[in-house]
Amino acid sequence: MLVVRPARPADLPALERLAGTATPRLTNLPAHRDRLEERITRSRQAFAREVDFPGDEHYTFVLEDLERREVVGTATVRAQAGAVDAYYTYRQETLIHASQQLNVRREVQTLALSHEVSEASLLCALSLDSRYKGTSAESLLRRARLMFIAQYPERFSGILAMAFPGYLDDAGESPFWNSVGRHFFVRDYQEINYLAGVRSKSFIAEVMPQFPLYLPLLTPQARAAIGREHPDHEVAMAEMLAEGFLRSRHVDIFDAGPVIKAERERLASFRRAAWHPVRIRPAHALPDAEPAMVANQRLEDFRCVVARYALSPTGQLMLSPAHAELLGVEEGRAVLAAPLALPGDGADDPGYDEGEL
Repeated sequence: MLVVRPARPADLPALERLAGTATPRLTNLPAHRDRLEERITRSRQAFAREVDFPGDEHYTFVLEDLERREVVGTATVRAQAGAVDAYYTYRQETLIHASQQLNVRREVQTLALSHEVSEASLLCALSLDSRYKGTSAESLLRRARLMFIAQYPERFSGILAMAFPGYLDDAGESPFWNSVGRHFFVRDYQEINYLAGVRSKSFIAEVMPQFPLYLPLLTPQARAAIGREHPDHEVAMAEMLAEGFLRSRHVDIFDAGPVIKAERERLASFRRAAWHPVRIRPAHALPDAEPAMVANQRLEDFRCVVARYALSPTGQLMLSPAHAELLGVEEGRAVLAAPLALPGDGADDPGYDEGEL
């Protein structure tokens, strides 16, 4: 039985392990004990704080396998991506160079340094034990954060964003970094990626060129990497596009990985979520039904599990005693439920969000 819950101090060794095995290594989940310990402390403070609007709160969750008594995944939500330091990205733009005398008109693609994503709430720092990839555990960990946001909307922005790791070559190098950032830092991608996780990405933006980058001046390999997610994250990208996120014109300043954005109310998990009073029935007596994410209403003791979306004729959600105990709910208490399956699979990719939300 799996449950998503807030991280606590005893989870530190598991977070260290998950940070060290993330593929690729994540800037926002550094394998650094002091930083991870600080993250847990900040998260506990965020859950305990009374919040009327989003700020510098970080909410860190873990996925626990209760049968193995093991934390097997982690994921975070930053209430406001740029609450302290501006959250920098490159924005893809088009400039027109024209001359009537020469009868020349050229559209040139550029990248411009931007901090427009700073106001969004950022879903980040997700790492899952490889034994659970490709299972419902992966969707539960990724989307349980949406169930939390749906219950406490005042704590988050109306715009949600996710930055996916960018493409790396067979040697683990970023073609984009080697074509751009390396000229200013003279350090390889893995080293600068770790430093940014331990410190802050803001120091990168301070040194990177402030003028637009003309894509024709980059290497072909760098241009091909812009907006391309790491192969290990293609399934995650497809799921979040099916959820309702859209590809934006923003990419990461390190590896040019894609940044996706969404108005939270347009996401499938928000639109299809419903409150139901609980009715407890023996597991063997529950009718067959599609799986759903089910979350309780307890802020500091938030819990989200996968259970059957089995409703009684009067609209009660029928839960087994084990699931009810795990969620900490009694019969008659309300829980929030949303189908685990999504309406699409990302095949009908809507492409770029032209309005940038």
